[in-house]
Amino acid sequence: MSPARIEKGPRIPAAPEASRRDFLYIATGCFAAVGAAAALWPFVDQMEPDAAALASGAPIDVDLSTVAPGQQITVMWRGKPVLIVNRPQAALDVLRGPTLIARLSDPNSQVRQQPPYAQNWSRSVEPTYAVLVGICTHLGCIPQFRPEVDASTGWPGGYFCPCHGSKYDLAGRVYTGVPAPYNLPVPPYRFTSKTQLRIGENPPGATFDLSDIVQM
Repeated sequence: MSPARIEKGPRIPAAPEASRRDFLYIATGCFAAVGAAAALWPFVDQMEPDAAALASGAPIDVDLSTVAPGQQITVMWRGKPVLIVNRPQAALDVLRGPTLIARLSDPNSQVRQQPPYAQNWSRSVEPTYAVLVGICTHLGCIPQFRPEVDASTGWPGGYFCPCHGSKYDLAGRVYTGVPAPYNLPVPPYRFTSKTQLRIGENPPGATFDLSDIVQM
């Protein structure tokens, strides 16, 4: 399998105890003034694979051993950005909290935007790692990784699409009352070891393709 070149993003900051409590409150309309230019996607190359092989959906291998808790990396697969986040325990606690769940459009992932093996509260094979296709389900913009907790607005960290204001949590679940109708897609993937991720290949016995989702 081909190794992937990664782009590292900002890290979810360690929060003091007061901020951890603030983490439970949800953003209601922040970032309205963010410029549309911020949505531009920085081009990310793969390290070695042939372009035709990537376009056909050949699996790629990603080494997660250097991805720190709270950090996001981005790789390209099938010409699409795949966002991989090492979610710390505080972020996982928020994903299961009733305050956040009440603000989500599809908290239980009933719409088929993910493989059956990722239809769970973390939308992942392994709760620590989120693996998401980074394309907003509204008009295909690239949502920004906004991991910082903002106590003044109640933003607990997640994804924000500056084009039209859609918001997602750190599992890629979309908020209610935003233009995006569906959760961010989850691609087929599996772990080949504790720190080796293979995107584009299902776990043994599972069958799922990105074309099976309801909407990109």
